Amino acid sequence: MTSTVRVRFAPSPTGHLHVGSAHTALFNWLFARHHRGAFILRIEDTDRSRSTDENIVAIVDALRWLGLDWDEGPPAPGYRQTERFAIYREHADRLLAAGRAYYCDCPPELLDRERHVAQQRGETFRYSGRCRDRGLGAGALRLRVPTEGATVVNDLINGPVTFEHGQLDDWILVRTDGTPTYNFCVVVDDVTMRISHVIRGNDHLSNTPKQILCYEALDYAVPEFAHVSMILGPDRSRLSKRHGATSVQAYRDAGIPADALVNYLARLGWSHGDQEIFSRVELVELFDIKDVASSGAVFDVTKLEWLSQHYLKTMDGGQLAELVEPFVRAAGLTPPADRERFVATLDTLRERAKTLVELVEQGRFYFERPSAYEPKAAQKLLTAEGARRLGLVIERLERAPEFTATAIERVVRALTEELGLKLVDIAQLARLAVTGRTASPPIFDVLALIGREESVARLRHAREVAERAA
Repeated sequence: MTSTVRVRFAPSPTGHLHVGSAHTALFNWLFARHHRGAFILRIEDTDRSRSTDENIVAIVDALRWLGLDWDEGPPAPGYRQTERFAIYREHADRLLAAGRAYYCDCPPELLDRERHVAQQRGETFRYSGRCRDRGLGAGALRLRVPTEGATVVNDLINGPVTFEHGQLDDWILVRTDGTPTYNFCVVVDDVTMRISHVIRGNDHLSNTPKQILCYEALDYAVPEFAHVSMILGPDRSRLSKRHGATSVQAYRDAGIPADALVNYLARLGWSHGDQEIFSRVELVELFDIKDVASSGAVFDVTKLEWLSQHYLKTMDGGQLAELVEPFVRAAGLTPPADRERFVATLDTLRERAKTLVELVEQGRFYFERPSAYEPKAAQKLLTAEGARRLGLVIERLERAPEFTATAIERVVRALTEELGLKLVDIAQLARLAVTGRTASPPIFDVLALIGREESVARLRHAREVAERAA
């Protein structure tokens, strides 16, 4: 085993990347980066019936979106289990030659009956070892597990966990059809990839004594283990689809910035004092596996959206524009060609939205004319008097020497004073005419950003609607 930290994330491509898997990937990535080690991506695709190339692409895209770059892995060859069968066969032959494994030809029907009997007794099924000393030359290959003693998993998060050998059985390394099993592949892969620390979900803890015994049978050093608790739903059961969105892709498509999701996942089960918001640099600098809690953490969407809103409010305007643009196009809208104006537009919206999707919806009026007006507000404001006031606003704005927010406000204030009105009487009417709503960013900023020509066109249309309704 190498003294250099080498960790791996090994997803099975049977679906999109679950946030629980992303949580494990992040902890591996942070541990590697903190120790200036290597982060390896390995694809465990031996389940041919459920693994697909499309899911591999989806997982890789999700990791890249999260910014969890790997030092070794796809697209380089040798990092998919289906490409490594010769390596597994070689290690299986070694175990057989050393007497640490044996062939078993017990038919499935017999094993099913024995399993059923064990269940009726309330016992855990354990293979009887019937074929241990038969010297068979074919069949399923089983590991010869010691009948006495115990294996202790010295877990970096949970402490020492003891497994009595009497509770383990001679598990299958290679099936009758020649395909290696998950637990065997994992051991061989971790050894040949020189993995120093195995950081994974605690649902794998029960596999660990089997794997340690396999390491020892192969005469390999055992890596260190750290089993991270599962992410829980609000009812404290394991997070699943019945709790809502569970994939990284779903949160990406909902408009959660990657940095917000990474920050949130890092804080699930790990802490550094009372600090809630961390940059990537801080996470890498501060992360320590010993600070990871052994208890499960509840996935709180409200907390995630709070973090998302923080990132939207504080990120650089150019970066925000880059993130928002695909969401604008996905909504069937066209972002302005003027990048500076686009950034200024987003600056008026960023405090009003928790996600990129919400931000686009809040600012839809910037990209298209309103197709309708809020009914109650229209009934109240788009009247004969409203049409007269809109006509005066149009006249003054067309004559204004400049069309900045400050200049527009000056024009409107002067008009309200002449008419003996309050500023809100004209401002709210203009807001409804231009945005279709009674709530928006400051109306003078909105008018300046939309521009004189478009603003006047919208005001004219609202005046026509008011005149028809009068």
